[in-house]
Amino acid sequence: RGPSPARVPRGPPHIETAVSPSPESFVAFFRAASPYIHAHRGRTFVVQFGGEAVEDPRFNNLVQDLALLSSLGIRLVLVHGVRPQIDSRLAARGIPARFHLGLRVTDDAVLTAAKEAAGAARVEIESLLSMGLTNSPMAGARIRVASGNFVTARPVGVRDGVDFGHTGEVRRIDRSGLEHQIAQGNVVLVSPIGYSPTGEAFNLSNEEVATAIAVELRADKLLLLGERGCLGRADGSPVRQFTLEEANAHLAGLKGAGEGRESERVRHLESAVYACQSGVRRAHLLDRRVDGALLLELFTRDGVGTLVSAAPYEHLRRANIEDVGGLLELIRPLEEEGILVRRPREKLEREIEQFTVVERDGAIIACAALYPYAGQVLAELACLAVDPAYRNLGLGARLLESTERDALDLGARGLFVLTTRTSHWFRERGFEPGSLDDLPVERQTTYNFQRGSKILVKWLQA
Repeated sequence: RGPSPARVPRGPPHIETAVSPSPESFVAFFRAASPYIHAHRGRTFVVQFGGEAVEDPRFNNLVQDLALLSSLGIRLVLVHGVRPQIDSRLAARGIPARFHLGLRVTDDAVLTAAKEAAGAARVEIESLLSMGLTNSPMAGARIRVASGNFVTARPVGVRDGVDFGHTGEVRRIDRSGLEHQIAQGNVVLVSPIGYSPTGEAFNLSNEEVATAIAVELRADKLLLLGERGCLGRADGSPVRQFTLEEANAHLAGLKGAGEGRESERVRHLESAVYACQSGVRRAHLLDRRVDGALLLELFTRDGVGTLVSAAPYEHLRRANIEDVGGLLELIRPLEEEGILVRRPREKLEREIEQFTVVERDGAIIACAALYPYAGQVLAELACLAVDPAYRNLGLGARLLESTERDALDLGARGLFVLTTRTSHWFRERGFEPGSLDDLPVERQTTYNFQRGSKILVKWLQA
C-alpha cells in the first residue's frame, strides 16, 4: 500500500526531529492510505496494550497514534494492563508476586497494589490523551476519554488447589454503556479491574477484558499489542496472516513445545482465535515496540503484524467488471516491459469473464485468463501475472491449478501458453515445447511472429 508513513516531529514530552518527506512520497503515501482511511471510518476497534507500554518512555508516540485514529473517525476502546506496575509496588513492600496457570494470585495486599496501579495508569493515559499543545501532533485533537464500571467480574476461585483470592474473570460486559460512550464520540478507556454486584473488586487479565469487549461489541478489529515480535514459522520467517484453522494449528504447536498461559504469544493467539470464532471480523497481533505499528498495520496493505481472520485474507475468485482498474494497474508494468501483450481497457472489459484474480484486502495482486476455443481440445492460458511484491508465495501456481480445473470443466484436454520470458517457469510445471500447428486454427491466424513467443503445451489429467 505504498511507502510507510513519514515520521513527523512529535510534541512534548518526547520531541523528535525528522527530515521532511519529498512532496512526491508525501502525496504517494496519502493516496495509498486513503482507501483504508475510508474503510476504517466509523468502525469499532478494541486496542489492548500491557503495562510495559505505559512505562515505556516512547508511550507518548503510541498515544498520539491512537489520537490520530480517533480523529480519522475510528471508534476506539482502549484496554490497558498493569502487570509491571503491580510488580514494582509489591517489590517496594517486600511482597512476593505469585502466579499460577498464567494468572496472578491476588490476596488483599496484591489487590490494593492492583487498584493503585490501575488508577495511576488510567490517569497517565488520560493526561496524555488530553494533550493539545500547539506544534505537536495532538494540537486541536480534543479527545474526550470515558472510563467506568463496564466490566462485571466473578472470582476465579480455587484451581489445582490454589486459591486465587481476588483474581477474577469476566462475567458480563456493559454493552449498552460502552455503546453510549462510543456514540458520543468518546474514546473509552478500560482498566483491568472488574466489579461484582456485591461491590467487590477483582484483578483481571487485560487480554481477557479486551477480548470480551470486542466480542460483546462485535468489533471490527481486536488489536493486541505485545512485547514480542510477529509470530514466526520454524524457518524464522514472519507469519503475516492466519485463517482460524492455521491459527489453531500454530497454537497447538506452541503448546506442544511447552508454552502455556504464562506465554504472551499463547495468550494473544488464544484471544485472537476466540474473538474471530465469536464474531469479531479480524484480530491483529502486533509488536508494540515497533514505532507506528498501529498505523503501519492499518494503513498499509501487508501491515507489520500477524492477522487472524475467520474469512481468508487472500482469496482467489472470478473477476468482475469492478476489477478492471485493479487489473490494469497490475498488468500495465508488464506490458510496458514487453512481457505481456498490451490490452486496452475496452478489451479487458469485454473479456473480464475470462479472468480469475487473487484479491488481498481489496487489492488485485495476481490474475490469469482462460480462453477456450469451440470444438478444440486445447484452451489458452493467458495474462498470468503476479504483483512483484507477492512473488515467491505460490500465487502463480494457485492460479495455474485453478485454470487447469476450469479448462477441464469446459471440456478441454490441455492448455497452451505463449510466452517470451517465463518459459522455464511453465516447463517446471509440466508444459512442453509445442509448435504453431498445435494451436487452434483461430489462434494460429493471430499469432504475432514479431514477438516470437514460445509455444508451450500441457496435457491435463481429468
